[in-house]
Amino acid sequence: MKNIGIVFGTRPEAVKFAPIIHALIQDPRFRPVLISTGQHREMLDSTLEEFGITPDVELRIMKEQQTLSQVTHRILEGLCSGDHMEGLDAVMVHGDTATTLAGALAALHRSVPIIHVEAGLRSGNNYSPFPEEVNRKLVAQIAALHLAPTPGNSANLIREGVREHSIVITGNTIVDALQWGMNNLRGYGEPALTDLDSDPRKVILSTTHRRESHGRPMREIAAALADIARRREDVRIVVPLHLNPKVREVMVPILSGIPNVDMVDPLPYLSFCRLLQRSDLILSDSSGAEEEGPALGKPTLVLREITERSESILTGSSRLVSRNRGQIVHEVERLLDDANAYMEMATAINPYGDGKATERTIAAVAHYFKLGPAAMPFVPGADFVPAQTRTAA
Repeated sequence: MKNIGIVFGTRPEAVKFAPIIHALIQDPRFRPVLISTGQHREMLDSTLEEFGITPDVELRIMKEQQTLSQVTHRILEGLCSGDHMEGLDAVMVHGDTATTLAGALAALHRSVPIIHVEAGLRSGNNYSPFPEEVNRKLVAQIAALHLAPTPGNSANLIREGVREHSIVITGNTIVDALQWGMNNLRGYGEPALTDLDSDPRKVILSTTHRRESHGRPMREIAAALADIARRREDVRIVVPLHLNPKVREVMVPILSGIPNVDMVDPLPYLSFCRLLQRSDLILSDSSGAEEEGPALGKPTLVLREITERSESILTGSSRLVSRNRGQIVHEVERLLDDANAYMEMATAINPYGDGKATERTIAAVAHYFKLGPAAMPFVPGADFVPAQTRTAA
């Protein structure tokens, strides 16, 4: 039996790791050791509870007003203290957060092989997203096994000198988690949304939180949402507000008092899945939304200047619209008023997964340890069914 340390600290990491954790628990070849850094403690705990996951180790590193350097340092110090890495045959990290980088470095310091889930994403700009772009590049230099969601992610790694035999194309486990969520939907748990399912208006879901959006770009986004709400009585805009004060101090003053805008606290994962299902259009700078929208056939407008998730842009299931007020309003109204444009996006191929990423991940880890055959790679579009013919969850 191989002991696999799984290091996570944010809500997205918990969501994307959850299917893998459950699969490892059920596989007699492995024993997962769950290490939570608590990087996003308030949003992390409820997500873990929804998925029925209890960490074996909780570092609780967060303090008020920490800098990025302090967060990274405290995570690394916490992971390297005590015997958290003792007896592990590999350490699995996900994506590009401070927890990811610190977890990989802690494993390296103990000579434990690193398995990088969601490897190979690249925007080509070290400062967008910051510091995520650099974090994932650094982890790629020391990982032993690279689990790339898409063929494009694999190609990025190969161009950087990663050996092809150490890369497996798995698809993204967010699609696996989303399928589970759609089969376990619950109420919104938010009084402002009580009548959402019976509301005949089109629902626009909008989220924004990225560090590079803070300040003027976020004011542009908020102003665009206000313009759309005031111009369109046929829409209802739902804005789950990130807990970061830098988000709220911009969004709340601009959007308050507009009747068809609902600003709510972050929703539990299963409630958010229900909101995704109810939505007609998604506007977001969130990496999760860039994957969830296309997976559900929801046209997604990406509120960024550049993205590391270019596949959905190429297939047409999402569109990069920047953070310019006028551009955002134009693109939203185009989709609201042009049924053909809307359907082109809603029926485009989802390039991020087929719900079997977890299965491929477990097979790849088993093969790495010579415990099973090689995983068959994910091929985007191989099982594509147009959105209008999909069976509703």
